[in-house]
Amino acid sequence: MQEFERKQLLERVEREGATVGADIPETITVQGEEIDLRTFVFEIKRRETVPPGERDRVEQAKRNLRRERVERIERIEDGEIPRAEGEKLAQSIIGIDRALNALENLGPTDIEREQQAKQAADTKRWMSFLKQALGRDDDQSARRGR
Repeated sequence: MQEFERKQLLERVEREGATVGADIPETITVQGEEIDLRTFVFEIKRRETVPPGERDRVEQAKRNLRRERVERIERIEDGEIPRAEGEKLAQSIIGIDRALNALENLGPTDIEREQQAKQAADTKRWMSFLKQALGRDDDQSARRGR
């Protein structure tokens, strides 16, 4: 592969809209292990919330995908590879980026935490209001001399 072709491939994978219309690879080999990436991503995304046990698995998958992405970019940058292999690597990098975007945008986990925090704050405010309304606010009673 010539240098200008290498630069074109690297530019293509770093382009902001590169993942638009791209497919998540059906399978991908990460650190010597074949993963059913598309199935994994769709399985995680179809749930309303990600269970606590799965969150660790998702975070580990994201770390592994990022590492694999870097290794594949380095192979394009440094390796003496034919143009066809470079094209395959670039396409797989874009697919990895698409999967990472999908996994990064798992909104329900953040929304779920935010909802729990709001509920806790609402409960605290409600209990404070009830104590005050019923005259059982211990802090206020102590200050009034009761």
